[in-house]
Parts: sequence; structure tokens; C-alpha cells
Amino acid sequence: MITLHGAGAGFGLPEISPFVTKTEVQLKMAGLAYRKQASRPMASPKGQIPFIEDNAETIADSSFIRAHIERKHGVDFDEGLDLAQRAQAWAIERMLEHHIYFAMVGARWVDAENFAKGPARFFDDLPDVQREGVRNAVREQVAHNYLLSGLGRHSPEEALELAGRSLMALSLLLADKPYLMGERPCGADATAFAMLAGIMTPYFESSLRRRLLQFGNLTAYVNRMMARFYPEHEWERQAKAA
Repeated sequence: MITLHGAGAGFGLPEISPFVTKTEVQLKMAGLAYRKQASRPMASPKGQIPFIEDNAETIADSSFIRAHIERKHGVDFDEGLDLAQRAQAWAIERMLEHHIYFAMVGARWVDAENFAKGPARFFDDLPDVQREGVRNAVREQVAHNYLLSGLGRHSPEEALELAGRSLMALSLLLADKPYLMGERPCGADATAFAMLAGIMTPYFESSLRRRLLQFGNLTAYVNRMMARFYPEHEWERQAKAA
């Protein structure tokens, strides 16, 4: 059985990490048996989660995990898509993982209030003498990565404007379809759902979340994906109460 190493549930989400969520949804799509294990990024060969153990193989990074699943288990997450559609799905994933994701990083890690109620809790189990130093060092590294992404070089209003354009692009691409490429979810849907749910969770308030909520087809899409892949999670009740 495959072991998926992730962060675990939290922040009003069935899984804290959007990249772990992406992989978990793809495992569900593939119909593969798996178990989850809470792990820290330093346990991974690449210093990040997710990573999986599949018999004697350990594979890190969600994109390489997907490739491994497709190769070893005979799964085609983009089955039924032509080459142009597959290229479009890949381009959508790059926008999600390299732009919308970093907008979410800014909302969670750079915003002081959201950091205090969210990511800061990751370090609660460290010894008192280490906790503050490690917490600050990791936050500084994440903030540096946010700067390198490009969004961190702009004012909050400018960063929101750019992120909002990506959300609008995604909304227009989705249009009135149930899933990104049509009537059935493909590999890119796992990524889109993971990133959008991470922004949409009522646990974190942000201008980015408020902008996302303006796109009715995107919020309906997140609700639809959550109901399909995490029916046990009390998502809509939380969203309506927020």
C-alpha cells in the first residue's frame, strides 16, 4: 500500500498543505489504496511534503509523484484530452503553482494575524528555548521565497491585483463546465481545487479570499470538488457560517 506523507488536517481543511491535497486527490482519482502519515518536510528526500512510499520506492514532489503513479500504476489523469488540451492543463497548473500558490503564501505567512493563528502553530511542539528562533527563521525563509516569486516585491494592493487577474483567468477558463476540461476531473483539477480551497477556507480572512469569493463559478467548483473527494469533511457548513 502507498503511504502518503503530509501535514494532516487543519485550518478548516482536510489537509493543510495544498500540494499534499493535490496528491491525495490524485490518489483518490486513481482509485489506489493508500494510508496517510503525518510527517515534517525535513523527513522528505527533497525537504518538502508531500512524498510517498510505494513499496521500496520513495518519491518526493507532487509532480513527480503524479508521474510515478501514471507510469507504475497505468493511470492517465488526462485520459480523453487531446494534445492541445493536455498542454492547456499543464499551463493552468503552472499558473496555479507558481502564482496563485504564492498569493496564498502571502496571505498565510506574511500577514501577521494569519501567521499567528496558522503557520506559527507548526512550531508549538518544539522546546521553549528553540521555538521562537526556529519559528522566526522559517518565516523569514518563506518570506524570502515569496519575494523571489515576484509577488513579494509589490505592495499588497498590487499583489492582489495580479493574483486577481489569475483568478479571473481561471474563472473564464472554467466557465460553466463542472471541471476545468469538461465533464470529468483531470489531473489539473486536483491542483486547482487544492490551491483554491486553501484560499477559500474561512479559517483565514484576507483580501485574496474576498477576491476569490467574487467568482461564483470558482467557489461552486471548490464546493463540488470537496463534496466529491472529501464527502466526510464539513466544508459547506463552515463556508456558510463564515
